[in-house]
Amino acid sequence: MQRVGAMQDVIDIQVTPLSPACGAEISGVDLSKPLGEHQVRAIKEAWKKHLVLVFRGQEVSQDDQLRFASYFGDLGNRKKAPEALRTRAEGVEQNHEKILLVTNIRVDGRPIGAFGDGEFWFHIDSGYSERPYRYTFLYALELPSRGGNTMFSNMYKAYEAVPAPLKEKLCGKRALHIHEYNRAKQASSSGDISGIPHYSHPLFITHPDTGRKTLFVDRLMTTRIEGLSQQESDRILDQLYEIGERREFIFEHEWRLGDFLMWDNRCTIHARTDFPKEERRLLRRCTVEGEPLYE
Repeated sequence: MQRVGAMQDVIDIQVTPLSPACGAEISGVDLSKPLGEHQVRAIKEAWKKHLVLVFRGQEVSQDDQLRFASYFGDLGNRKKAPEALRTRAEGVEQNHEKILLVTNIRVDGRPIGAFGDGEFWFHIDSGYSERPYRYTFLYALELPSRGGNTMFSNMYKAYEAVPAPLKEKLCGKRALHIHEYNRAKQASSSGDISGIPHYSHPLFITHPDTGRKTLFVDRLMTTRIEGLSQQESDRILDQLYEIGERREFIFEHEWRLGDFLMWDNRCTIHARTDFPKEERRLLRRCTVEGEPLYE
């Protein structure tokens, strides 16, 4: 266990690694209260090292969550789906532009939030946009009796595992990311995608804060490597998906009520396991805006 000292009266932030892949639990912090700069700096240092941070037993209001997230950058707006896909993403109780409710709860037959039931394939939050979210913050309000775990894969490790000849072949290449607002069905790049959110990013990006290379693909939304035939692109992407989803690169978080998670979207992908669809699940999400990504 690592102890990180900070100054605001007596502060004792503890950082406990949760897996060899990524993830650490932070204790000694109450997210319902404003934090001092020393606390924020200690959390940033732990985050840079562990990619995913877990705070247990928090009682956090929506305003608390937004205040905490704002320590790490400009808050992101909830991205609204195009009209044709709106029913998959817009809930009747999503009334704050910075907040997304990740939930299967319905009122009078209408979803109150988005991305409700079942498993959710590995993806990058807003990887389909020019400026993907830098960070995501997720807080557990209601949970099913089992399942609904969130898995995070360390894409620094995935990049390191890409064979050298393939790295050389893919150097400088970009891949198309498309968001069709599905949870467990890969997006398609065939046909007219002008009305569907999409963007092309380098396959390998340099993390703007750490300077480390990371693999920037995911099974749900990355659909095509530019400059290759569809057949070759499919074959290589399948290989990259499998590398990114290797079990030894994954930390799987089992949620408890009051858990607050934060992760870096530029060097992780994440997925959700299935859970009983008749049981309620409600998590509250906010984000920090990102920047264009470069190789």
